[in-house]
Amino acid sequence: MGAPSLRGRVIPSYIVMTILALFFVFPILFMVVGAFKPDQLVLAEANTLRAFWPTHASFNNFISAFYRARFGQLLRNSVIIATFTVGLGLVINSMFGYGLSRLPFRGSGYVLLGVIALTIIPLEAVAIPLLWIMSELGLRNTYTVQVLPFIANPLFIYLFYTFFLPIPKDLEDAARVDGAGPLRTFLQVVVPISKPAYATVAILSYMFIWGQLLWPVLVTTGPDVRPLPLGISVLIHQPPISWGDVMAFALMMTLPLLILFIAFQRWFVQSVASSGLKG
Repeated sequence: MGAPSLRGRVIPSYIVMTILALFFVFPILFMVVGAFKPDQLVLAEANTLRAFWPTHASFNNFISAFYRARFGQLLRNSVIIATFTVGLGLVINSMFGYGLSRLPFRGSGYVLLGVIALTIIPLEAVAIPLLWIMSELGLRNTYTVQVLPFIANPLFIYLFYTFFLPIPKDLEDAARVDGAGPLRTFLQVVVPISKPAYATVAILSYMFIWGQLLWPVLVTTGPDVRPLPLGISVLIHQPPISWGDVMAFALMMTLPLLILFIAFQRWFVQSVASSGLKG
């Protein structure tokens, strides 16, 4: 028997991928539909196919969640925290990654090994000592305490390092011949051709910071600087418990990330396809 045709091999793969895609889409669809349903129908229809049909759809849940959970203030807090963390992180992590890839020094190999080793240490392992340090500095219940510990990230340093490494050195050598130093070469030559790496790290960093829950729970004591994930956890336990409001809150919380990804998806896909971010 001859080798199976390309179509015969591709069709089963597409079937499996479609089933997996539907499996992951169902919770999202349930959230979206539930956000528009009357509260009493969200769980009442959860075990039927009507769970995915917006019966008696309205925007009442969004209005209720917006005012009950003070969504506007929570959104402002999350935007401030995520924007400063991601913005400063892109600068620090990219310069660190560029230094490791282009400016070798004695012991740089050990520094790189240290960066790789730090990527496997979860936040939970260092949360308590980090909390003690922040408390001693008097930074609890501030924006700063939610930004400062996450600016430098070993994973993002390594991602920048793997992206900068294969960039042809001829471009940088030409800039140096024209009298550009390392910083000017980095800013005027390397950064403009590294948009895919910056877009990828920005999206991943925003996703991490936007969904951060454990750290805000530890370092915030009031609603003034509380981010969205902590706000929805409070709403879930705030009587009267309304799952329609929770679904609406979750949908409104997800939309900024979706918009961010759509805006930068071209560079994100290009980075994954062409750089060393394949895992």
